[in-house]
Amino acid sequence: MATAPDARLSGRAGEPSPRVLVIRRDNIGDLVCTLPLLRAMRDAHPHAWIGVLANSYNAALLERHPDVNEVFVYRKLKHRGGGGLLGLAADRVRMIRALRARRLDDVILATPDYQPRTVQLARWLGAERVIGFAPASPAPGLDVVVPLAAAERKHEVERVMLLGEAFGLKGGPMPARIYPDPREVMHIRAGLAARSRDIQRPIVGVHISARKPSQRWPAERFAALMRELYEERGIGFVLFWAPGAADNPLHPGDDVKAQEVHTRLVGVPCLRWPTETLPGLIAALAECDHVICADGGAMHLAAALGKPIVALFGKSDVQRWRPWGVPHEVLQAPSQEVNDIPVERVAAAYEMLTTRLSLLAAG
Repeated sequence: MATAPDARLSGRAGEPSPRVLVIRRDNIGDLVCTLPLLRAMRDAHPHAWIGVLANSYNAALLERHPDVNEVFVYRKLKHRGGGGLLGLAADRVRMIRALRARRLDDVILATPDYQPRTVQLARWLGAERVIGFAPASPAPGLDVVVPLAAAERKHEVERVMLLGEAFGLKGGPMPARIYPDPREVMHIRAGLAARSRDIQRPIVGVHISARKPSQRWPAERFAALMRELYEERGIGFVLFWAPGAADNPLHPGDDVKAQEVHTRLVGVPCLRWPTETLPGLIAALAECDHVICADGGAMHLAAALGKPIVALFGKSDVQRWRPWGVPHEVLQAPSQEVNDIPVERVAAAYEMLTTRLSLLAAG
């Protein structure tokens, strides 16, 4: 692994409280997979100032996180809202000024890729060093380089942890952890309490939305699976989906799909819970015992909440993106299309998962 001559994480003039910014402007799951690095940094440097630059749609998962001192929000052009281009530019200038005022020691680019625009952003922040991935060392703009070849055939969490090894962190990555908003937890608990007569534990969270077309399992199969599990086990469900219309260009929703699932679930105890906000989704997942979903942000959130998972994978790398740190069963058809995964296989995977959990509980 190529690094600078002294790659240890330390403050200017060797002070023990470094000021470090981690940049991860990708999707929800990517940010979740960065959390073990933040935990390792906090354990090694309990008095450090650790900031994170995240996207506007995933930054909320860092609220109340004990390993993060401050979160900076980066809005992408397509998410600029009502402020327009001028408002977006003004926000970025203010953010850069605020970060430069922190007199950063290190900026860590946590995406396992070399992105020249992100490297340039890091250099604007005036840090002593910029640490990141690149095909080879040296790389323009980087002071500490982790070769991309070192990240091959590893889980995303393990890839990101290579950055920690570059500045002296030892030991394997721990599970990711997130912390639900107590107000949102009270909200979902009130919803479950109102259905307490018919929704019995274990409660299985079923998330029917997926960003990639290859990950989208049909509504009739979700309904058939839930009915089969209810009839065999008497369990209850929370049905999650991204609300809105399917043709929304910014945030496609699954209101129609959720209604179809609900229509097919007559007699099956199920609390419908559209995920209006990220904190709301996190809190609701936290109240479930198990989760069934496609590979995506909800899957990684559930793993960070410690939930056992049955995950349906389409065109995605299972080795890199499987649930991290929790018992799980992963299903992927040879075609890499979830449409080719039958209900029977998912039901069998849930049976395998719960059997394994019983064995673990028995010691």
